[in-house]
Amino acid sequence: MTGLPEVHPNKAFGWAAIDTSGVLSPFKFSTRGTGEKDVAFKVLYCGICHSDLHMIKNDWGTSIYPLVPGHEVVGEVTEVGSKVQKFKVGDRVGVGCMVGSCHSCDNCTNNLENYCPKMIFTYGAKYYDGTVTYGGCSNTMVVDEHFVVGIPENLPLDAAAPLLCAGITVYSPLRFYGLDKPGLHVGVVGLGGLGHLAVKFAKAMGTKVTVISTSPSKQKEALENLGADSFLVSRVQDQLRAAIGTFDGIVTVSAQHPLLPLLGLLKSHGKLVVLGVPEKPLELPAFPLIQGRKLVGGSMIGGMKETQEMIDFAAEHGIKADTEVIAMDYVNAAMDRLLKGDVKYRFVIDTH
Repeated sequence: MTGLPEVHPNKAFGWAAIDTSGVLSPFKFSTRGTGEKDVAFKVLYCGICHSDLHMIKNDWGTSIYPLVPGHEVVGEVTEVGSKVQKFKVGDRVGVGCMVGSCHSCDNCTNNLENYCPKMIFTYGAKYYDGTVTYGGCSNTMVVDEHFVVGIPENLPLDAAAPLLCAGITVYSPLRFYGLDKPGLHVGVVGLGGLGHLAVKFAKAMGTKVTVISTSPSKQKEALENLGADSFLVSRVQDQLRAAIGTFDGIVTVSAQHPLLPLLGLLKSHGKLVVLGVPEKPLELPAFPLIQGRKLVGGSMIGGMKETQEMIDFAAEHGIKADTEVIAMDYVNAAMDRLLKGDVKYRFVIDTH
């Protein structure tokens, strides 16, 4: 077991990657004492996001080792600071992708902390005190209450965990780009961790949802289990031609899908929202944009106010992530399976 010299007063335990092999192993560290605006909580479940896979291997060149991943974290409050107003001991809480921001820029003052230039990620980032943040693959966390959300009682904690990254990542663009109105036709490209939640949220908002996939084998799952209205195989030219100009908006969470055929599916003034992060830049031809005044946009998670809204909306509409709950010591096998796309649709670690 590896560990670090204790720079904080409270002992903690988790699983960390110590180099670019990405192999996670038991790791001892410490967390700060509970400050006046802090919430300390026992971690009960932590979802595994595809970005965790990139971070443990330093695919994006920003990882700081040892690295304790996990930014879909839920648990139970064990202690609150003297100035904490929203939470009390015993509350069910969650923490997503960020634990800090500047609180003074335009984005922060407009509840868009996720776009703050000084936003602090939940793990693998430098905190205000100069220490490195550690994520939810651990037994305990201490987080500023501003970056903590409440989890309603009727939302199971294990199924709520993935909402804190995957859920808000699809909910926010549906709202921002106006793809949340009953009767609109919304396409979802890629039926994985994000895609399956995009279908559920878009349906709950009253839209007609078509899953667009390269895999015909996913049709039954999309229509029967996830409640999509229709299914389009993007490799079948006849299906593509029949759907040209019929979508108000398309959310693509598939990193590799070319944009040109998707632009053709949009109505005039339609919106294509890119959420997946491809390894190579996507080609964006100009003519299909000009001919129809179409828009290509992006989105990244959501602010804290909207994240709480999303959780409350999910609780109200019974939206839960489809998960495979695993033990902590299965995490390396889970990472290997995630790399192959072998999960429906989110691994969630039971950390207690």
